[in-house]
Amino acid sequence: MRYLLILLVAGTLSSCVQTTPQWDSRFGLETRMTLAQQIANPAAGRNTDPVAGMDGRSARAAYERYQKANGEQQPSVMNGGLK
Repeated sequence: MRYLLILLVAGTLSSCVQTTPQWDSRFGLETRMTLAQQIANPAAGRNTDPVAGMDGRSARAAYERYQKANGEQQPSVMNGGLK
């Protein structure tokens, strides 16, 4: 009786096992395709045109003003600046 039960369980489990060659061949394809679609400009790294923006002194001054104002309480716009 015991061997019959083991044989029955083994037969049931072996019928559930399948190979998945179709799934395995496409594993990760959707993820790679989604990642590729999120890249706006793939050739951006080859662009030699410099970015127009602030010079170093202006950027540093703006950053220092930002850091200094971070500790201060900004007036609220919703109540007209009243506390």
